[in-house]
Amino acid sequence: MQVILLQDVKALGKRGDLVNVSDGYARNYIIPKKLGLEANAKNLNDLKLKKAAEVKKQKELLEEAQALAKNLESKNLEVKIKAGEGGKTFGSISSKEIAGALKTQHGLDIDKKKLNLPEPIKTIGTHTVSVKLHPQVTAELKVKVSEQ
Repeated sequence: MQVILLQDVKALGKRGDLVNVSDGYARNYIIPKKLGLEANAKNLNDLKLKKAAEVKKQKELLEEAQALAKNLESKNLEVKIKAGEGGKTFGSISSKEIAGALKTQHGLDIDKKKLNLPEPIKTIGTHTVSVKLHPQVTAELKVKVSEQ
């Protein structure tokens, strides 16, 4: 019997997959536990429509992320930090401060977890921070750290 999986089933398949299972396994386990549906014409058509909608949604998210990446790369962000003699800074700039500065200076709400900052910025000057907006889209943001 063919079954459309509604959830991931270990050793069988992922959500949305069309799999062949024995009749008893489908009737006694998969269907009663709402792990899958019988693959009839209506359910197959619904699956096809859901997959098409998901593809369209992913494409829109990708285009949105690409537009945001172009917007980010055209912007310069300025962050001030206290510094002593010789450009030695007191403290550091983390991804949290960069995300906050993006929101206040440019009105862009970017999650701090999307900022790829291996270690906090501890020097004055211009630094490049990569921002992972989508699995396929990464933008480069220029952060200018200046003395307060």
